[in-house]
Amino acid sequence: MTVKKTNALTFIFITILIDVIGLGIIIPVMPNLIKELTGEGLSKASFYSGLLTFSYGTMQFLFSPLLGALSDRYGRRPILLVALLGLGCDYIFMACAPTIAWLFVGRVLAGICGASFTTATAYISDISAPEKKAQNFGLIGVAFGVGFIIGPVIGGFCSSWGTRAPFIVAAAFSLLNFIYGYFILPESLPTELQRKIEWKRTNPLTTLFNLRRYPIVSGLVITLLLLYIAAHAVQSNWSFYTMLKFQWDGRMVGISLGIVGLLIAIVQGGLIRKIIPLLGEKNAIYTGLILYAIGLILFAVANTGWIMLVFLVPYCLGGICGPALQSVISNQVPTNEQGELQGSLTSLISVTSIFGPPLMNYLFAYFTGPSAPVYFLGAPFILGAVLIIVGIFFAINSLRTYHRSLDSEK
Repeated sequence: MTVKKTNALTFIFITILIDVIGLGIIIPVMPNLIKELTGEGLSKASFYSGLLTFSYGTMQFLFSPLLGALSDRYGRRPILLVALLGLGCDYIFMACAPTIAWLFVGRVLAGICGASFTTATAYISDISAPEKKAQNFGLIGVAFGVGFIIGPVIGGFCSSWGTRAPFIVAAAFSLLNFIYGYFILPESLPTELQRKIEWKRTNPLTTLFNLRRYPIVSGLVITLLLLYIAAHAVQSNWSFYTMLKFQWDGRMVGISLGIVGLLIAIVQGGLIRKIIPLLGEKNAIYTGLILYAIGLILFAVANTGWIMLVFLVPYCLGGICGPALQSVISNQVPTNEQGELQGSLTSLISVTSIFGPPLMNYLFAYFTGPSAPVYFLGAPFILGAVLIIVGIFFAINSLRTYHRSLDSEK
């Protein structure tokens, strides 16, 4: 099937958007569902939430390189469709969960099928010119932003029907996404560029080790690692933090996440098109990391719910660094290895999902529990800011090398 690249970008954008809506729908009800299944309060429930994300991240870490390699061999489309179908079935499974153990099984299955974002990123790389990759990677951020406007708001309102209802709605979105992709989504990797699978390179540890082949990429791995771990201070604790500190209910959590999505969509869909060319990739990365750190510190000291929403502005503006980083990394790797690269990067993200949520949720549970030396809900945010600041220093040498290499090619 031959399609214009602009049409292909629209197809993949809608595919990611519907997928993110499904993910966002369940966020507002997860704290209350965990409380319902365990009989524990919010502080303890946050610890279980960290373990659930740990289960998801572990499976994604183990399987993402394999699915990335399969997409290099058989094309992006079939792998993406399998992932979407599996995710839809998984939501139904979790909607029926009678115990917390079922939720853990559900997160394991979701992690195994969690290739949709990996394959979608490789898809975008396939159809993007090098100078357009940062802009086109920003579409992923737009899809996340718009999806998190729609998804959590729907989930917040659906929570009034019970803690299970949002999972059914999420399943419907994911299965609709599968149907859409089956009939509409074209293949992006030409047959002549598809390559045989080298099974030794599907080992997640091997794929991360293989990043050393690209000095600039490997130099940014530590920065990415620290950034993703820091992000779990917000991703893993937002619902618990706002419910405990400001007494928000599921609906208000959903609305707040909708605001997050709106800000992300504005940054990724509009501002990066002007900011990255204006600042350059290197300065965009530095500026974004600094804004992320400032936003995390402000979250930690927020004393009212409305000011928490104001502090979302600098934090979400930090999102300009993501597409710039992806562009730098992707431009170092051949087209027929993009699936493996994105699988490796997803494995890296999964590593942070293995360690980040338990770490950040444990900090939250500890500093809000009875044995805490000081009651401080913002402890995860402070740690996240410190990690990002450390990551800036690790990025300096690699980005300097990258720009020297660009100068030498002129």
